[in-house]
Amino acid sequence: MFNLVVLTGRLTADPELKTTPNGISVTTFSIAVNRNYRSGEDRQADFINIVAWRQTAEFITKYFKKGNLIGIEGSIQTRRYQDKNGNNRTAFEVVANNVQFVESKRDSSAPADSVPASFSNADVNDFADLGDATDDDLPF
Repeated sequence: MFNLVVLTGRLTADPELKTTPNGISVTTFSIAVNRNYRSGEDRQADFINIVAWRQTAEFITKYFKKGNLIGIEGSIQTRRYQDKNGNNRTAFEVVANNVQFVESKRDSSAPADSVPASFSNADVNDFADLGDATDDDLPF
């Protein structure tokens, strides 16, 4: 049987590092993951709760902030508890085993409304004519 989850999404808040009474680092946060959509439909997102422990938690709280794109590999875990009214509840969350950067630091620090760099911004005069060069003439 498999219990493997791979997600890419944006953090909905700055993750905070906490410590258990036994001194184990932990962080809980959520990410927004876009759903597939068809042209003309409104985009929708799912908000997925994530928990990370030990070095993974420390890494996330050190390098990721609200709005950053994060890649997560982990497994789904359920917890049962009683809410303040005594009702039985079940919480679903992803326990992160591996996380990784999905965008460059430059991309993550750019304002959301900025236009990313593109090769289409080049002018035709920015290129040199290779004339009748063959593959043997190229330096790579």
